Amino acid sequence: MKCTKSIVGKINDKNIVAYNIKYDNKFEVEILNLGGIITKIITPDKYNNFENVVVGYKEIESYIENPSYLGAIIGRTSGRICEGNVTIDDRQYSLSKNYNPHHGHGGNVGFNKKIWEVNVIEDKDNITLRLSTISKDKEENYPGNLDITLIFKIYEDFTIEQIYECKCDKTTLVNLTNHSYFNLSGNIKAPITTQYLKIDSDYILELDETCAVTGKSINVKDTAFDFNNMKCIGEDIDCNNDQIKIGSGYDHTFLLNKNGKIHLEDRASKRVLDISTDQKSVVVYSMNFPDEFKLYNGKKAQRRFGICFETQAPPIGRNMCFIKDSILNKGEVYKQKTVYKFSIK
Repeated sequence: MKCTKSIVGKINDKNIVAYNIKYDNKFEVEILNLGGIITKIITPDKYNNFENVVVGYKEIESYIENPSYLGAIIGRTSGRICEGNVTIDDRQYSLSKNYNPHHGHGGNVGFNKKIWEVNVIEDKDNITLRLSTISKDKEENYPGNLDITLIFKIYEDFTIEQIYECKCDKTTLVNLTNHSYFNLSGNIKAPITTQYLKIDSDYILELDETCAVTGKSINVKDTAFDFNNMKCIGEDIDCNNDQIKIGSGYDHTFLLNKNGKIHLEDRASKRVLDISTDQKSVVVYSMNFPDEFKLYNGKKAQRRFGICFETQAPPIGRNMCFIKDSILNKGEVYKQKTVYKFSIK
């Protein structure tokens, strides 16, 4: 196994560095110090063809803009905060409305735009990238100086562990996630509507017409959102359902059952992805609004080229519902873990 690093670009006079981890079995993962962005996860199909199973850009400059947040760390908060207004410790904070009319994915300059410090640790059974940075008090108008560490543990058996740790000197909001778009066909050969999904979840959170969470939950049984049994993603993605219409597909918070799991498979390549997390929910986003940048396969992104599984606390909705799930009290430690396991069926 080995980890190599190379300078691939610059942003604000700082080097953008790609960290490439590769094992003897050809399992390969590449992560940038810019936004902790995952640009490559190379895994085999049933014929032992090794291909990229995440969506990525062709040019490094596209990652600087990255309007789709491809592969990036999202923070301080993931998803929308309804109308950008929150009260913390009896003090009101107005956050940017970059997701008009809401605050989204940490604001105008979120964690996806930061250059992170990276420490490489080679252990017997894994290579670890330890990313760290500081989000200063009033950055994007969030209170407190927040120390953040993100640990990627990459194992030879096609497993990636993501561990997030934070601590703040004021009570603040923290709700971190990763925004990788998966496509198990390999090198984006087919849309995700041909792939099969299973989610251990009985309820989603209702969205209003502005895509803000209302605070109400919807039982998924016999709806387009029922993935308790394996189902082709394309089966109901454009059906006549009010919530599907609001999201233009899937863009919803699934409340995970205890020990909730997420399972994705591509029956053509036989690739499988199993995701486990200690978070309460996962936002599933079916790439409903692609951007215009060219991807590494030479094509412009199209709808349904990838699917995002944003493991996180529920986003903050109307009347600040679910805000308690994102509160990090002064001096407390925020910690969460998500594991990605790739295999062949």
